[in-house]
Amino acid sequence: ETSTAMNASSTPQVHVLSRSLPQLKEVLDLGIRSLYADFQDIREYRPAAALAKERGASLFLATPRIQKPDEVGIFLALLKHNASGILVRNLAGLAFYTERQVSVVADFSLNCTSELTARFLCEQGAARITPSYDLNREQLLELVGGVATSGLDLTSLEVVIHQHMPMFHMEHCVFCSVLSPGTNKTNCGRPCDTHDVKLRDRLQIEHPLKADVGCRNTLFNAVPQCGAEIVPSLLSHGVKHFRLELLDERGDELRQILELYQQLLAGTVKGKEVWTRLQASNRVGVTRGTLEERRNPLAML
Repeated sequence: ETSTAMNASSTPQVHVLSRSLPQLKEVLDLGIRSLYADFQDIREYRPAAALAKERGASLFLATPRIQKPDEVGIFLALLKHNASGILVRNLAGLAFYTERQVSVVADFSLNCTSELTARFLCEQGAARITPSYDLNREQLLELVGGVATSGLDLTSLEVVIHQHMPMFHMEHCVFCSVLSPGTNKTNCGRPCDTHDVKLRDRLQIEHPLKADVGCRNTLFNAVPQCGAEIVPSLLSHGVKHFRLELLDERGDELRQILELYQQLLAGTVKGKEVWTRLQASNRVGVTRGTLEERRNPLAML
């Protein structure tokens, strides 16, 4: 799939990231045809790619955040599934896949915070770029404006508008050290396949811990960030690609999230309504997080 084809549509497009094969199947059943897979079990990528092809869907497979010199085997394993493309999370992955003429989307971990970074990533072969999660609402809009005035196509940006923010990422595997007598991935017995681990904070909120295909762990915020209220501004600037990142959502909760954001992009509901309904129905609510609109205190003087 060429970058031109990927960015050709003039209507807003929603892309959904799934964390497991059963969750991916539910997303497909709900009619989504542009997907990402970020699984902890690399063996699930083969049936995921086959299922997406069978359903006529586009599926991009996610690389790990970190890639060491002796881990090129992971890149090769993702390549052999002939997915629609790769969601790259480091420069090594960007170089590896573009050299092989594979469509790539640059993820948030490549830290695009300015039009200079956006241009660099486009020049390196990224078809779309995910703005950094470090940006607040005003900074994100500044990035969008900078990309537009610098001559880059705004369809090169893909903004994540619903996600559980990754709070920290580590090489230490909690699953192996706590739930297994083993010492590493060769003898741990893969307890991450059968156990859920959550860390409880001082407010008694339980934050999910997930392993990736490289056995590294990420702690995700239990409360998802909702960027629905910034979507009209992004649309008015010309942004067309929006991503929803799931974690453990299934069933009715998953259906509601997808339907609300699809209605938002179609213009049939307002951003505030999406925020309010998700806040009311989600078991731990949602947060505006870094995308909350904040008044400039200097402007009020």
